[in-house]
Amino acid sequence: MDRSSSDALGARAGEGAEPSVPPDDPAGELAPGRRLALDVHQRLRAMILNGELPPGSVVPQAAMARELGVSRTPMREAFRLLQEEGLICARPDQRARVRAVDPEDLDDVYGTRIVLESLAVTVTAPTLTAEDLDRMADALRRMRELADTGGVDDWHAVHKEFHRIPTQAVGVHMERMLASLAEQSERYTRLAHLGGPVSCARADQEHEALLTALRAHDPAEAVRVLARHFARTGLSMLADLSPEYEPRSTRTGLAMVIGGGFPA
Repeated sequence: MDRSSSDALGARAGEGAEPSVPPDDPAGELAPGRRLALDVHQRLRAMILNGELPPGSVVPQAAMARELGVSRTPMREAFRLLQEEGLICARPDQRARVRAVDPEDLDDVYGTRIVLESLAVTVTAPTLTAEDLDRMADALRRMRELADTGGVDDWHAVHKEFHRIPTQAVGVHMERMLASLAEQSERYTRLAHLGGPVSCARADQEHEALLTALRAHDPAEAVRVLARHFARTGLSMLADLSPEYEPRSTRTGLAMVIGGGFPA
């Protein structure tokens, strides 16, 4: 593939999305093959998140490689990254598919996210500077503006930035796990079309409460706000997508974090 094709793919891949994995080379010295694989990954990820590749659809490597004008090697690496993020599933000798809506998976994602992100906030809160909190406030302001203008893709990008700041002190391994959970959460929130006036207003209040607790140097309150925020989001989606499902993981994670005991 010539340079112009590669540049065009990179431009398309970056629309409305940022890499879900930390950069392997902050200095910008990635090998061309690795850079291309990440560009392909971003493009496919965007297609999954925006519904261009809907849940359950087959994603054939060879056909996608031809469509995007790349070889099979970067396509295989892109597929590997998508599998790690839980966006596609593939068994040996079978074609990959976009993961279908699975209430058990959604429940596990939010139960795990409640526990891990609460730990990350507890670790990070004492290290946050005034500049960090100002960055959170700026992200919250931009989220409000984007909610008013309907910039869904940009809102999700800023939303991830907002939640990343109060967890930034964790190590690389946990950072990757949190990024993967955030990706899966975003996919479900998009599928559930969460974004009505009531939902947005409540989420905004919870984001403001999280920032207020961190400014007050009250990590315990910050964790309570965060845990309830994720629980409300996950439980709302489960009620909408699968009202008959009993969300044990989400409720148990919430009980563990806020100290309300374990569900019977």
